Amino acid sequence: MFTKKKVVFLLVIIVALGALLFAEEAKKKDVNDMSNLMNKKVNVVMKTNQGTIELELWPDMAPETVKNFTKLSKDAFYEKTYFHRVIPDFMIQGGDPNTKDSTRANDGQGGPGYQFEDECYIDGEPITGNIDTDEMAFKVWTEVIMPYMQSTENPNPVIQAIVDSVQIKQSGEPIMEKTIGFFTDATGIQLKEKTLKHSVDYGTICMANSGPNTNGSQFFIVTKKDGAAWLAGKHTVFGQVTKGMDIVHKIEALPRDKSDNPLVENQAIIQKITIK
Repeated sequence: MFTKKKVVFLLVIIVALGALLFAEEAKKKDVNDMSNLMNKKVNVVMKTNQGTIELELWPDMAPETVKNFTKLSKDAFYEKTYFHRVIPDFMIQGGDPNTKDSTRANDGQGGPGYQFEDECYIDGEPITGNIDTDEMAFKVWTEVIMPYMQSTENPNPVIQAIVDSVQIKQSGEPIMEKTIGFFTDATGIQLKEKTLKHSVDYGTICMANSGPNTNGSQFFIVTKKDGAAWLAGKHTVFGQVTKGMDIVHKIEALPRDKSDNPLVENQAIIQKITIK
């Protein structure tokens, strides 16, 4: 039967088979067409004990994310939190209220007490027809079957049988025996074309999460010069640093423990975030 443990195991298998195809398709998306989503800007000044970082946020690109970040900032939610995860040539991560207490063991596990959806893509036209490629089977699995199975305790028996068969065969062949229309009718989830809004580039600020649609308060700023392409579509991009990347790199290089958490005497503490 379907269990969360089996889902995780199966996702590892299918991701291994389909990740290259998925990544290649993502590269083909013309994110330059999304530049109009960056026209409207919300300016932010983040003052830390290591220096000041200035950012611009894009409310047209990620309205709920920007709304959430600005509200938490105005409510002083981020004040006295510190960047609890810093990885050279990758990113710095902060925004966890757990960092305000004296226990480092729970750093990275906190949030505002709610979660909200990702804003990585713009939905396009519905997709119909046969499932005749591994790439399409992977898309149906991740965007239709998995969300459906995770949202119901009593799944459609035919869908359950397909999931079980995929587990046994460790391939997408059982999915390819049906049409997209079948899965739409059986799950109520419409598969659609998607256009990536923005890539996870150097200097962008993105939402951290623990899986799809689990955004809260934690965020990260990318320090890898050529970006983090493998995160495209998995983390909402909602702005970029406009001044102070030298401070970001300073924080990135702080001495840290084996969990990439800066040592107590070297923490980068957010003192105030001002929304202009």
